[in-house]
Amino acid sequence: MPPHLSADRPAPPPPGRDSVDSLISQTRRLRGEVDAVRREAPEDGTDPEGRWQRALCDLALHQLNDLDTHLAQLRDGPPPVPAGSAAPPAGSLLSRVGSAEWNLLTDEASWSGELYQILGRDPSSPALTLDELPSLVHDEDRPLLTAMVTDCLVDGKPIDGEFRIRRPDGEARTVHMMGEPVLDADGSTASMWAVLRDVSELRRSQRTVRETGDAMQRHQARTEHRLAAELQEAVLPPRRGSLRLPRQGTGALDLAARHLPAAASAPIGGHWYDAFDLPDGDTLLGAGDLTGHGVTVASGMATLIGALRGMAMAGTAPGRLLGWLNQLLDASDQPALGSAVCCRYRPATRTLSWAQAGHPAPLLFRDGTGRVLAGPEGVLLGARPQAAYGQAEETLRQGDLLLLHTDGLVPPHTGTEAVQRLLDLAPRLRADRTAQDCVRTVVEEFGESGREDDACVLVARVVS
Repeated sequence: MPPHLSADRPAPPPPGRDSVDSLISQTRRLRGEVDAVRREAPEDGTDPEGRWQRALCDLALHQLNDLDTHLAQLRDGPPPVPAGSAAPPAGSLLSRVGSAEWNLLTDEASWSGELYQILGRDPSSPALTLDELPSLVHDEDRPLLTAMVTDCLVDGKPIDGEFRIRRPDGEARTVHMMGEPVLDADGSTASMWAVLRDVSELRRSQRTVRETGDAMQRHQARTEHRLAAELQEAVLPPRRGSLRLPRQGTGALDLAARHLPAAASAPIGGHWYDAFDLPDGDTLLGAGDLTGHGVTVASGMATLIGALRGMAMAGTAPGRLLGWLNQLLDASDQPALGSAVCCRYRPATRTLSWAQAGHPAPLLFRDGTGRVLAGPEGVLLGARPQAAYGQAEETLRQGDLLLLHTDGLVPPHTGTEAVQRLLDLAPRLRADRTAQDCVRTVVEEFGESGREDDACVLVARVVS
């Protein structure tokens, strides 16, 4: 704690004029540079970032103007105040800084003219004592003022705090008070002095910066959410009904899928699915998820699906394909982890070759019962360089139904519990006539709205 002021202690000498002049020059130069930055900020009132930039510059200029005036007063010393002179102009820095001293021995109070102006009091009225001062303070802030004064007078602690006042004209102001006890020769507290500054405009500027900053962040979040949603919608296949693949021949699949978005307030996730014909007549089915949310994840999902389609069209088998995707994520400038299941269906033999990378295995429904396909080994994509992915095969029959899904499809259940909830739908899925009906059953059972995270479901039924 700094030493108490003493009534007989001489005041310290003022700082050298040259050093203060140098500080004033630096302050004014910086003020000019900040003003130049402010003029470059966009003036379009509809741009949240431009409003935030200008508010921040206004706050900086406000503080630099105060600093310039303080330094000039420090250099020139207190100005002489002739008897009967008018108070400083309202709004000037001098009108926002006042001083007071309360004599504890005589119970007298002495206020400067500026303090009368700050508090909105008639200069001809007596200054308020420490017991009367709280009557001007906002009800919620009175305990703070009482505690600061008590700590100063009893424990010798310096005062440094803010409180709100209400002037006689009803105007509310915010005042910053700093002060210390003054000791007599015996070391007892003889009086207390304080400097009070009206910081209402400063706090208003700071509030404007905070509010415009919050508005900018909300605008950026909405923009990112919209961009991520548009990118996700552009990448995922537009599955509005059932699709037959291949379109001709035996062993065809009746396909339907649905992306279930998270709640409107939740960020866009990286869940995806895909299904398309291959040049050799096979059909590729896939689903997966990238960790994270937002535009970055949606962009990564687009890259992943593009690579998946390209390698599948080149004839790459599912296990090898996942190995390449793993290297792609590992070498990315923005590393991420992902899970995926990749299936290649050959209609001529009704053979399903598939591989997985840390993803739920496909579910096979046959004759009213369901089971999880025995999964080959496979770690998350991007988790380990040069990881190898096993591959499994399953021969399907006419009427079989294959279900691919991502985590989060069965909220709030995950893992084996979620899988079991899906398998329990076997009797209802058997009664559904089309893959689209099956997807509708899943969505109706586990809900489409109010989700914490998005999810995907893809259903393929062997129809011939």
